[in-house]
Amino acid sequence: MNNRVNFFYNDILLYMKEGVKVDVELLVKKAKKGDKDALVQLIMEKKQDYYKLAFIYMKNKDDSLDAMSDMIMILHEKIHQLKKAESFYSWSKTILVNCCRKLIKEKGKVVLLDTVEQQGCEGELSIKEEQIMVEEHLSRLNEKHQEVIKLRYFLDLDYQTISDILKIPLGTVKSRISIGLKNLKESLGGDGYERS
Repeated sequence: MNNRVNFFYNDILLYMKEGVKVDVELLVKKAKKGDKDALVQLIMEKKQDYYKLAFIYMKNKDDSLDAMSDMIMILHEKIHQLKKAESFYSWSKTILVNCCRKLIKEKGKVVLLDTVEQQGCEGELSIKEEQIMVEEHLSRLNEKHQEVIKLRYFLDLDYQTISDILKIPLGTVKSRISIGLKNLKESLGGDGYERS
């Protein structure tokens, strides 16, 4: 984990053990006044959601945790800029997406699964083989189409949440998903592709 968030480490462990429930508005108010414990509680309430979101972009545990660490630092520094307490989670997820994008750019890392060799289609495909095949075909799509499809179907986020996270209009989200799914279907062989 990134060394910059060591000052949060003991607090995070404490809240993980206790399973503390949170009052978002109250904790955001406290966090805005510099209460790092309040910020940690807010983050720990949705830690799995943050990790899943980071993993969609980063594809491995270490990079996902680095992105989350960067997000925590930014939240700590900029929490005072948050206007509505109820927007904390969509705001923080937007920051996490931006942290992931920045890390990918800095590392010159390609998230696409270009290294996966195409699997043969003889006989029935196992679920794992099918997932690999879908991932490979998904990696051939435009990056913007991949992103919205992963957020919608891998994380099960609704259209409005995706719109809020990516800071794009709702209609753009729907359009990108529609076009992405159409292109994915064509890549998979059109109507001839059926799940086994």
